[in-house]
Amino acid sequence: MITPIQQAKAIKLVIFDVDGVLTNGALFLGDDGQEYKAFHSQDGLGIKMLLNTGVEIGIITGRTSKVVIKRMESLGIKYIYQGQLDKWPAYLKLKQALNLQDHQVAYVGDDVVDLPIMTKVGLAIAVANAHPLVKQYANWQTPRIGGEGAGRDVCEFIMEAQATLAPALEQYLNVR
Repeated sequence: MITPIQQAKAIKLVIFDVDGVLTNGALFLGDDGQEYKAFHSQDGLGIKMLLNTGVEIGIITGRTSKVVIKRMESLGIKYIYQGQLDKWPAYLKLKQALNLQDHQVAYVGDDVVDLPIMTKVGLAIAVANAHPLVKQYANWQTPRIGGEGAGRDVCEFIMEAQATLAPALEQYLNVR
């Protein structure tokens, strides 16, 4: 049986859901209809570090929000699919655009709408507070909950498996 660490070694693309994964799932709606979301800063640095290793990041989310575009673009994420109630077509487009096979993709989800992709990718990851069925189909589960650093957990797990974490962290230990 292949372990999650072994699966993570082959990953070239990590796809994140947004609500419940990169946020805590709470939706704040203003009287003006504006939507607000809180993102964890540690997730952002983890995503930037992982991107710097050559692993691509994609976003596939069911909702549509301007703040998602702003946040993801600020992190350097190029592949953003919003309004995907059925996430499967976006997954296929993303995989084709990057010329990848299922075993080279990790998907991070929290709810049952994520299962069609999670059951096909090389590394299915559930956040700690994911729906029980999602946890059942995950190869690995983050120590932290969605919106509270789970994205960073994913990035560091993959970087550790690919032996890129220590060099990435080393730069912060160098005294200038």
